[in-house]
Amino acid sequence: MRLNQLAPGSGGAGAATLASTPGQKKAAADAIEKHLEPDTKKAGDTAEASTSAAVRELSGKDGEGWATAPALKKAHEAWEKQVKALMGRLGSEKSALRSTSNLLRNTDIGIGVQARQSSALDKL
Repeated sequence: MRLNQLAPGSGGAGAATLASTPGQKKAAADAIEKHLEPDTKKAGDTAEASTSAAVRELSGKDGEGWATAPALKKAHEAWEKQVKALMGRLGSEKSALRSTSNLLRNTDIGIGVQARQSSALDKL
């Protein structure tokens, strides 16, 4: 195996399908904001209500309920943590998509400024 060359047939660095435009990034961030986040929250709220009702019914009024009730409550608590983590991840991805264009543009501008700076060799 040689590490100083491309694999045969790769045709160059990176695949064209990995590239995206600022418009595509904006569309993805908008989809997260308008669909994924609200739909995830709605699903979480629905599950919260139905799971709480099931735990109440299975617990019994006299404390002699089914053993399923505490297990269901514990499973729901774990699921709730996962939903919160997913919501946080969606928010992070949305922010990253929205800031990527600015970051890349600012990096390009910074490199352009550095490249245009004159050096001591220019004066010779």
